[in-house]
Amino acid sequence: MVIVVSDELESRVKEVARTILRTPFTRRTWSELWFVVVGTALAVAGLAFVGITMVAGAVLAITFFGLALIGISLRAARGIGTFQRRLAAGLVGEHVPDPTAFAPRPGFLGWLQSALRDRTAWRSVAYLLVKVPLALLGILMALSLWFDAFTCLVAAVGGGGRPPVFGVARAFFDGVFTAGGSPDPTGGLHRVALLLVGAILLFAAPWAVRAMVFLDRSLMRALLGPDAVDLRMRSLEHSRAQTVDASAATLRRIERDLHDGTQAQLVAVAMRLGMVKEKLADTDHLDLAQVTALVNDAHRGAKEAIVELRDLARGIHPPALDTRLEGALSTLAARSTVPTDLTLAIDDRPTPAIESIAYFCVAELLANVAQHAQASRASITCAQHGQSLRLVVRDDGTGGAAASSVGSSSSGLRGLADRVQAVDGRLDIVSPPRGPTVVTVDLPLHA
Repeated sequence: MVIVVSDELESRVKEVARTILRTPFTRRTWSELWFVVVGTALAVAGLAFVGITMVAGAVLAITFFGLALIGISLRAARGIGTFQRRLAAGLVGEHVPDPTAFAPRPGFLGWLQSALRDRTAWRSVAYLLVKVPLALLGILMALSLWFDAFTCLVAAVGGGGRPPVFGVARAFFDGVFTAGGSPDPTGGLHRVALLLVGAILLFAAPWAVRAMVFLDRSLMRALLGPDAVDLRMRSLEHSRAQTVDASAATLRRIERDLHDGTQAQLVAVAMRLGMVKEKLADTDHLDLAQVTALVNDAHRGAKEAIVELRDLARGIHPPALDTRLEGALSTLAARSTVPTDLTLAIDDRPTPAIESIAYFCVAELLANVAQHAQASRASITCAQHGQSLRLVVRDDGTGGAAASSVGSSSSGLRGLADRVQAVDGRLDIVSPPRGPTVVTVDLPLHA
């Protein structure tokens, strides 16, 4: 019987073998081991200090001194959490975002109240409470492997005997280390057994440490990073900053359009009317044909300026929204160069800000369909779900749409996503190659 092994399987087995053989000697392995050692010592010392001060503070809680002691304990726990984040970033590359900085109120009572109500500090205490049992498990499962591996290898080279092992090695290979497990505990067979066990433990130890580091990473992300309230505040601050930037960009665009377009048109109209006034004042050399041409040019320029002003005003607030969002979307669907179906199911009228965002989203998406999708049909669905509004724009085009960060941040799909996030909404794009493209916009009904 012939067993055929594919080249892909053979290369994969070789790669796994190389990884296992190299792992004990890589920088990452020793950094993780140092992280477990230092983190364990810090967690044990930190929990001891926090526990003692917490108990003492609870006993003396009837006095301000006891409450102050609890506040100091919480501030220490927060500091230990900060050091753990820095340690993880420096040794294992785990960059846990910093929570909101401690902001005490004025005065001693204000500081005490802020310290006692500090959610980050209490979460740091919870981290220490969970970290210490995890650290003890790490000592038993991970650090013992390293210790046992070296002791077994040293004993094998130094003449055999029973090495002082503990933990996993004692549980699974105890017969190798006891004098009764071998006829000659200093003989060659016993030394070979010690060498074999030491090699197994040496190559297994990094993976046990890595497993403990993985658990610690998850614990830090859950308890030492920003909580849901902090993340919510940061998201709102980021959305607000994007909205302010987009508003400033819009104002600059309007100012530039007014300066370069409408203002230039009006200046030209004023100059032509001034020339007409001068020619009408000179009655002796009056040329009616030239005056008529100047008046026609001024009239044409005034109409062009009116068109530009109308376009600018439409970009600020679409007149179609005066007849509710339903009428505005109907107008967009009717004006679309791609045949578009519209489905509406709105019971309550959204606030003006939401109506404006919904209108501009649909307008931009339909423009993208007409310019890039090569679609034959499109559809718009606008439906109310409780206190939220869902817009779905679908086309049967070529697909491949994505929000790009290239170019202006206030235009295109990226600009729509920023505008939607500013009101705590969400924009999702599903556009596989060859289509179809489905863009879903979820907005709060009131903002």
